[in-house]
Amino acid sequence: MTTATAQSPIQLKLQELCETIISQPEFQNIRQRVDAFMADDASKALYQKVVEQGDALHQKQQSGEKIEESTVSTFEKDREALFGNPVAKGFLEAQEEIHNITQTVNKSVAKTFELGRAPTDADTNEESCGTGCGCH
Repeated sequence: MTTATAQSPIQLKLQELCETIISQPEFQNIRQRVDAFMADDASKALYQKVVEQGDALHQKQQSGEKIEESTVSTFEKDREALFGNPVAKGFLEAQEEIHNITQTVNKSVAKTFELGRAPTDADTNEESCGTGCGCH
């Protein structure tokens, strides 16, 4: 016998937020681009190749190793091919949109804790140069 546990008000609102997000036409468009990418093995392989090349270049740079011009040239050629691939480009744009949505949600929640109240648009839109900058 299992008993249903009541969800907390926060859990209920999170569920409501998630349902609101997925009901947006923009979300459906994002999902379609991600699904198209996931179904395209050539695009996924090219993406993986560019990510691995970028990681290797970054590691070499961090360790002070000499980076051959041919390595950089190959990376740039493959990166251009990635952005020239409509399916991969759509996926990358979808990732950025997902990131922006996530950042908006995270920023609002963080501001709630910081302010001790629900933030207004003005609270979440202000950019600060730092403590005491005086620009706002």
